[in-house]
Amino acid sequence: MANNKGAWNLEPGLSHVGAYQVSGRPWASGSIDSKDPTREPAGGYEVVFPSVTRWFKVLNKDESNACKVAFSLTGMTGSEANYFTVVSGSGSGSAGKPSYGDSGVIELKVSTLWISGSNNVDVVAGLTNIPSGRTRTDSGTSWSGSSGVA
Repeated sequence: MANNKGAWNLEPGLSHVGAYQVSGRPWASGSIDSKDPTREPAGGYEVVFPSVTRWFKVLNKDESNACKVAFSLTGMTGSEANYFTVVSGSGSGSAGKPSYGDSGVIELKVSTLWISGSNNVDVVAGLTNIPSGRTRTDSGTSWSGSSGVA
């Protein structure tokens, strides 16, 4: 009998449907200051996920500044505006609860995000079991070099 040990130990890829049908593994990073002038490279803060996301959400708690969100540094800082904006928080909402700028749940498979412009951002995500390297292109991670990402 042939020894096929390990022959079926394949890592899931981006098209692995099962990875997106189950709930994501929780991940969060809070109180990110993307305006820190000492940070390199200038232009933003890179949020690196330990695996590919099933979904993510950006909360902007800065009451004065909107937050830009991009999928690459070039998308954030390049000549084309390949980012979206999460409005600033208003500080107080209904029933005395804080009101934050909220991207809503965005169902995209990414391994990094770039944020800029706000000094108080939370990022929450549901992670798949897909290794982050699966979103790497010749230009970098998370679809860098792709149309609309840059």
